[in-house]
Amino acid sequence: MATPTHPSAAKNGAKQKHLQLVEEQLRTLQRVLTTPYPIAQTPKETIWTLNKAKLYHYIPVVPLKQRHPTPLLLVFALMNRSSILDLRPGASFVEYMVGKGYEVYLLDWGTPGLEDRNLKFDDYVLDYLLRAIRKLKSFSGAREFSLLGWCIGGLITTMYAALRPDDGLRNLLLLTAPLDFTDKNCTGFIRWVDEQRLDVERILATFGNMPGEMLDYGAKALKPVDNYVTNYLKLWENIDDPKVVESWHAMNTWVTDLTPIAGGAYRQLIVDMYRHNRLMQGTMTLRGETAHLENITANVLNLVATEDHIVPPLQTEGVMAKIGSNDKELLRIPGGHIGMMAGSGAIKRTWPQIDAWLAPRSGAERA
Repeated sequence: MATPTHPSAAKNGAKQKHLQLVEEQLRTLQRVLTTPYPIAQTPKETIWTLNKAKLYHYIPVVPLKQRHPTPLLLVFALMNRSSILDLRPGASFVEYMVGKGYEVYLLDWGTPGLEDRNLKFDDYVLDYLLRAIRKLKSFSGAREFSLLGWCIGGLITTMYAALRPDDGLRNLLLLTAPLDFTDKNCTGFIRWVDEQRLDVERILATFGNMPGEMLDYGAKALKPVDNYVTNYLKLWENIDDPKVVESWHAMNTWVTDLTPIAGGAYRQLIVDMYRHNRLMQGTMTLRGETAHLENITANVLNLVATEDHIVPPLQTEGVMAKIGSNDKELLRIPGGHIGMMAGSGAIKRTWPQIDAWLAPRSGAERA
């Protein structure tokens, strides 16, 4: 006959199991908060460098005959890491596009040092991007190519498309690109950058470059409760779900890997763009050349995130009336500035629409 378990012993056993569970949860929490996730795992090779910048070519996985002839170059913002485009296996835009048969390249700007404080958009567009494209064309053997620019990467690629419309650019894809600052009352960074709130010259005189920590605070301060409280509560509430934890860990690794913006480019971004709206006004000049949006002739897909608080839709949509392209489309995607492309719904909502638009425009080169 079995000996009955004493109530106090059963209670102590349950208490011990609960303590062990809490200890395990705390170890998981400590791990994801203090260790980096191995992001950017898609196999690649470096085919070109200039100063801190590198041009990556991702190793194809689709047979040559099944690949799209027009290569795709990805250009991310000057702040934060381009690894957001290759976050983790199964949640990587790079991996997805390589699997769809695209020849994918990525321009990684690197981290500017104090010696780079005078770098301007003039340099990023007419030296870095232009030379990277030249290397892409010689490496791939293609005369035409597609550009995908995200955030400030979209601003840089738009300037390039306006200044070099006959250089082989076939398709221009813009993701949450800050281009139009006509409305000074909308949300986003424009709230922080008027002359009364932000002394650009004092910041750059002090630091040389705009520190990544200040940029990060400015972005998070637009939604302080979500960023400083809710984000961590969601992690703790799902601490026993390995998939949620892995996703959070990867994103947190990317978010906390901060990058400064070269001082010269930051000055142009705030003064020429946010305050004086020079690109939309047709007065933005790079090395004496004026970037006219009506010069853009490439096919254009412009994606905006409907809930974007960093680059509100108003700062992107207005450019469509200025662009000279005959084939141009504006696509509104549910989600935020980063979530639209890297969130859990991106692989269902955003990436397939990009592929559906780009695939028929990436066939045989035009005569």
